[in-house]
Amino acid sequence: MLPPSRSAILLMSCPDQQGLVATLTNFVFHNKGNIIDLEQHVDVAEKLFFMRLEWDLRDFAIPEERLGERIAELAAQFDMQWALHFSDETPRMAVLVSKHSHCLLDVLARVQAGEWRVKLPLIVSNHSDLKPVAERLSIDYHYIPVTPNSKAAQEREVLALLGASNIEFVVLARYMQILSSDFIARYPHRIINIHHSFLPAFPGARPYHSAHERGVKIIGATSHYVTEDLDAGPIIEQDVVRVSHNDAVDDLVRKGRDLEKLVLGRAIWKYLQRKILVCRNRTVVFE
Repeated sequence: MLPPSRSAILLMSCPDQQGLVATLTNFVFHNKGNIIDLEQHVDVAEKLFFMRLEWDLRDFAIPEERLGERIAELAAQFDMQWALHFSDETPRMAVLVSKHSHCLLDVLARVQAGEWRVKLPLIVSNHSDLKPVAERLSIDYHYIPVTPNSKAAQEREVLALLGASNIEFVVLARYMQILSSDFIARYPHRIINIHHSFLPAFPGARPYHSAHERGVKIIGATSHYVTEDLDAGPIIEQDVVRVSHNDAVDDLVRKGRDLEKLVLGRAIWKYLQRKILVCRNRTVVFE
């Protein structure tokens, strides 16, 4: 059996029009490529077309260094927004965390198990509590405290660390700080957040207590890209679990944290698989 071949992954969106699928698939065919995955979606209301196209590069006629140039020529014909990736890429991820450990520990377990093709060179926190966890795994842990007067300087220090480590995307594993617009602009649609789904009904520091007092029957978690609109960026993944009158506040917290780990892991996986397209403040997430 031949070893797995390298593949190219094209993510694209443009105004819907005739000939898009034929043009792109013929481009691959005429250059001796073999399509191994194709997913598409048409937003009928907005008249927009979305596609994820992956093809084998084993016998592909266009050299990698010229592939982007050739795709750009196609994109110009259709007013296309696009991004090109390769299956053997290993993105570099940074995790920002505060005191809650559950999401960080889940991310670390998946990285250590080789579940994800990703590098995690550093963890940044505004608290020192989780430093021993990083040290056990020989991951650099940077404790940079934040005060109202030091926030701008702290963000500059964090950004310098991310730049020095060539970080592609950032995961907020219950990082309890609001990022500035300048920070977010450095990583557009490359900062993934996770939080409970009680917002906006139950804001504040004790949402599970408020939800329990109200007698909610469903709790959930949401993972989304970070934008300047707090907790209102394009949603990547969500899930829910039922609760009942038998559940105490501690049960709601436990079930909520389990969901947060699961939903964040799914969102990171989708990002690593290059299966997310953003349109305005929504996402198209391919299977």
